[in-house]
Amino acid sequence: MKPYHLVISTPDGSLFDGEAGLLALRGADGDLAVLAGHIPMMTAIRPGSCKVVLPDETERTGTVDGGLLTVSEDCVTVISGSFTWDK
Repeated sequence: MKPYHLVISTPDGSLFDGEAGLLALRGADGDLAVLAGHIPMMTAIRPGSCKVVLPDETERTGTVDGGLLTVSEDCVTVISGSFTWDK
């Protein structure tokens, strides 16, 4: 997987700021996944699970309580009121 820059932020600060190969979560219109080269977009995020696959194929999962996803040419950003990584 080709990596891209991913930032996950809450009012408490940045919970992730690094490279990812895939981000999967529930958008306003249903489940979606973001890979490198995704078209620029912005959508609301629905509460639920979130999966991040790192460039070394390691998977991290967490729970997001909703928020906003923006995809630009140089960065993917998740902004949420609350985000918790699973153990």
